[in-house]
Amino acid sequence: MSMRSPTMSVLPPVRKDRIIPQFPHCFREDAALHVERDFNPKVKAACQEQRTGTVGFKIAKVIVVGDLAVGKTCLINRFCKDAFDKNYKATIGVDFEMERFEVLGVPFSLQLWDTAGQERFKCIASTYYRAAQVVIIVFDVTDVASLDHSRQWLEDALRENDPTAVQLFLVGTKKDLSSPAQYSQIERDALQVAQEMRAEYWALSSLTGENVKEFFFRVASLAFETNVLAELEKSGSRQIGNIVRIHSNSSHLSKKRKQPACCQ
Repeated sequence: MSMRSPTMSVLPPVRKDRIIPQFPHCFREDAALHVERDFNPKVKAACQEQRTGTVGFKIAKVIVVGDLAVGKTCLINRFCKDAFDKNYKATIGVDFEMERFEVLGVPFSLQLWDTAGQERFKCIASTYYRAAQVVIIVFDVTDVASLDHSRQWLEDALRENDPTAVQLFLVGTKKDLSSPAQYSQIERDALQVAQEMRAEYWALSSLTGENVKEFFFRVASLAFETNVLAELEKSGSRQIGNIVRIHSNSSHLSKKRKQPACCQ
């Protein structure tokens, strides 16, 4: 019987349908904060030259928040398990799924935290909000009240995180249940809320799968790009620090050499 080496990675391999070779498009250009159509040139170069540091081993934490029964669990299950369960059961506290991607040839992981929407579980769920890199606020496009409540969910999530360090998404679910006229009306309101929040807006259907894969690929790609840029900034700082130290040492040696023999 062969024994696994303790140094071997315990992370599962990346599935073929989780490979992202190109930058995913946004849902609507007027609802996207990141308007570029391709990865940052620095990120592309770093991936090609294998200079992404520890990004391949990192896990980006994603929290999914919103009212009870807006479809948070169904959204995660549709993407992670390609399944839709009509027998809805409310999430108690929190649950999470791990998803592995390959972005521009580099492995990258998202940890998707599914949080309870019930008031009595809010305190439990909020303890898991910390250290999130991405916050997904979910509302039901057939329920205007759930959109109104999204502001409070954002406030709760940002209470546990640095507002400048998280990427925000406002996601409308159950698009299949809304008529074109109904959806058009709520989309106008949702776009305004997303603009106020500085969040990227998406609408999708967990039942049909419409836009689900595209949405999570977008989340993974933006989180990946942010992590690579942060890694490049850190490595750049280290290199600058080394240059300063080398220059300082060189100057010191040069001064010693210039001193007359009598002073040495």
